[in-house]
Amino acid sequence: MFRAACLVGMLAAPAAAQTITVETLDPESDPQIVIVPPDQEIELFSLQQELGTVQSEVYEPAVTGTGAQLRGLDKLTGDVVDFELDNGYSIMFGSLRVDLGQCRHPEDNATGEAYAFLTIQEGRESTLDPVFQGWMVASSPALNALDHARYDIWVLRCKAASSAEGN
Repeated sequence: MFRAACLVGMLAAPAAAQTITVETLDPESDPQIVIVPPDQEIELFSLQQELGTVQSEVYEPAVTGTGAQLRGLDKLTGDVVDFELDNGYSIMFGSLRVDLGQCRHPEDNATGEAYAFLTIQEGRESTLDPVFQGWMVASSPALNALDHARYDIWVLRCKAASSAEGN
């Protein structure tokens, strides 16, 4: 009965008002009938004036750091571990293998605006799809985050080439 009423309401002419039957979860109450008036037509028209100039974003050149400083959290034990990883290297954090492809940062801000390309897999020799693969941004860790039941990993900063030479 309800399906038939909905079907009849959908097939009605667009200019006619629609009838919607709303049923509650209580089997003892009667259904409520709502009559929806037809929508007014939408008219598109040109303003015949310029609304402003569109400008592109300011390009800020990025440099590649020698590696990244990452932070890992074991949600089960509450342990927090900071570790450094060079570009092209891997590290095991719990049962996860973290591979750092590259860490980049603006020329004038190696710490706050760092972003790193990470591949995170379950197990040392995992052949399955990665748990995470993509760019993580240090200033916005929730933008592209690891979704794992036990572990969280995020980027803190890039290792700048000048700081690596001084060590």
